[in-house]
Amino acid sequence: MSARRILIFAAHPDDEILGMGGTIARHADAGDAVRICCVTDGSSTQYAGDLEILRQKQQEARKAAETLGVSDYVHHDLPDMRLDTLPHVDVNRVVERQVAEFQPDTVYCVQADINLDHRTVFHSVAVATRPVPGQSVRRLLTFAPSSSTEWTPAPESWWQPNWFVDISDTLERKLEAFRCYRSEWRDWPHPRNDRALRVQAEHYGTVIGCDAAEPFVMVRGIE
Repeated sequence: MSARRILIFAAHPDDEILGMGGTIARHADAGDAVRICCVTDGSSTQYAGDLEILRQKQQEARKAAETLGVSDYVHHDLPDMRLDTLPHVDVNRVVERQVAEFQPDTVYCVQADINLDHRTVFHSVAVATRPVPGQSVRRLLTFAPSSSTEWTPAPESWWQPNWFVDISDTLERKLEAFRCYRSEWRDWPHPRNDRALRVQAEHYGTVIGCDAAEPFVMVRGIE
């Protein structure tokens, strides 16, 4: 089977590791072409004017990706925590450019949850991956970053996983990758630490009968 082309959209640095780090490692191990695209700068609202933390987050993101076997990491500079203040078309352009350039067959996107940046990125990805003639994307899935999707109240949540990936062999690399994000680490029982990520992966493993798994929503699949 020929290598697949995998494009992953995150709103912030660490979304992709929290939500699907083990799956990213599996794609890299399989020889798939993998690109991670972070749409925001990741720090401008929380740390306004702090160029040092901005550089730190970007370095953490690239190191985490490399830990999983991915060197193709694209970091855009749209304003963190303020994507909903931009014209929708401005975010669309960033996402559409990545899809047109990379020509993925599979796109993973952060789930549209309580975080408005996540919602904005999802809506733009939905636009960029519409199944029009000539569209390269055959599968669109969403992933759930810890400390966001599970905190979304029921009336606003459509997170009902229907696709799972066995990460029993790559869980340790996911945990190693998240350790690169020292700026995002929080102590237990917060969801962003080794123990919480392991518990979550083991829980979803019990759902599908394996040691560890990551959940996704298959938005669209075309064969």
